[in-house]
Amino acid sequence: MSELAKHDIETGQTSLGVEFGSTRIKAVLIDSKYSPIAQGMFEWENQLENGIWTYPEELIWEGLQTAYAEMAAEVKRTYHTELKTIGSIGFSAMMHGYMPFNAEGKLLVPFRTWRNSITEQASVELTSLFNFNIPQRWSIAHLYQAILNQEQHVKDIDFITTLAGYVHWKVSGEKVLGIGDASGVFPIDMHTKNYDQSMVERFDKLRSVQQYHWQLSDILPKVLAAGETAGVLTAAGARLLDPSGTLQAGARLAAPEGDAGTGMVATNAVRVHTGNVSAGTSAFVMIVMDKPLSKWHSDIDIVTTPTGELVAMVHANNSSSDINAWAKLFKEFADLLGVNISTNELYAKLFNTILGADADADGLLTYGYYSGENITHMSEGRPLLARQPDSNFTIGNLMRANLYSAFGAMKIGLEILADEQVETDSIVAAGGIFKTPVVAQKILAAVMEAPVTVMKTAGEGGPWGMAILAAYANGKSDQALEDFLDREVFVDQESTTIFPDKRDIDGFNVFMDRYKAGLPIEAHAVLTLNN
Repeated sequence: MSELAKHDIETGQTSLGVEFGSTRIKAVLIDSKYSPIAQGMFEWENQLENGIWTYPEELIWEGLQTAYAEMAAEVKRTYHTELKTIGSIGFSAMMHGYMPFNAEGKLLVPFRTWRNSITEQASVELTSLFNFNIPQRWSIAHLYQAILNQEQHVKDIDFITTLAGYVHWKVSGEKVLGIGDASGVFPIDMHTKNYDQSMVERFDKLRSVQQYHWQLSDILPKVLAAGETAGVLTAAGARLLDPSGTLQAGARLAAPEGDAGTGMVATNAVRVHTGNVSAGTSAFVMIVMDKPLSKWHSDIDIVTTPTGELVAMVHANNSSSDINAWAKLFKEFADLLGVNISTNELYAKLFNTILGADADADGLLTYGYYSGENITHMSEGRPLLARQPDSNFTIGNLMRANLYSAFGAMKIGLEILADEQVETDSIVAAGGIFKTPVVAQKILAAVMEAPVTVMKTAGEGGPWGMAILAAYANGKSDQALEDFLDREVFVDQESTTIFPDKRDIDGFNVFMDRYKAGLPIEAHAVLTLNN
């Protein structure tokens, strides 16, 4: 047991980060030296209801309370003390999506997540209007599509926000967003560090928008940069987080952020020319730029770091979901044989078969598309496996093809950044896919054609990054965020770096030729395989 951790718990010097990911809600408590000391988790899955990917509103709170309760129980079990006060708290979540509320605070339609590909018309029209790429995932695209669809709820909108912004609002009363999360709601002006006012005005002047009583600036959350205080935990908020009544109000709150921003923090990739890759249900690479791209690209999101620096983001809607599905199948087979194997051991066994597989997966082709994929222009998802009759159909080749495919759509966007001569000095990777040592990191190095570093905290990921932002917002440093991370948080951080192997690069490139050529197969599956 750490005496420092026990002291920090009892004196309220801890920081808590809670992240609502696509498959789990995780709470990570850190001490004053930024080390994780307790955590809790709640697993959940999005649901496809009436053609829309969503999570029930009540599950948001059940998941939050469960994750918090698990974390608090670990505190009591490990440190023999109750968690009564927390110095600072931050909430983060999957970016984008759409949560509109009326003046009474009622959610007007079920939460529409980033995973939906239902806003193509809005995306195209707004991109043309702004001369700036507006992906289908962005909140403004969801709002405008609802307008184009003449949905009845639009007239009653008083406030729209993201999932992180919603939770923060309910526990603090503050309608704010961190600038990184806000940059996935509406384009940000790099000079003012706020929503681009000229684009706001263009939107408000649209004839279809002028029929409503609101203006866009009235219904968007306020934008805050990292380090700015975003309110405090209210008494009602403390009860929402901890219904047992043990947690006291008063914790300082950081601005709510998106998972992209917390991923940058967790990988120490907020400085210009740094980059990071996050892989989970979705996969994205983010590179902090020193200048804008020469033109907008439909496959590149322009977002920001939590401090408002310009970031090029390649976001693929699908990544590891099909790997998880195959792992579940193999687990079921192990159970049939009466073999007891843990989840971690199962993934390690499966991933390690990749090391002995054929470099190009010998003709196997997979698309792990559980939802639509914007980069390859698929409106819906159809997980798919195809192979040549004489392919070497082994577990190793299957898993290598799945892992290649997990980064396939992302690679197409990376090719655009290469053409734009976007430079990066380092790539750091995070996400559960990297928990098995070496394998995914080795494959990603081939995808990036650059060295890839994974830190010891890679499995902690976003919630740990949000806890760091919470500590930073609590006045832990008067330094710029990037200096704070370099000099205080990551100074002794353990990490491993793997350089790309030419055999893997060549094999992946052969696979990518197959991946691109096979896209009509996936498109036909979308067209013909219907419920």
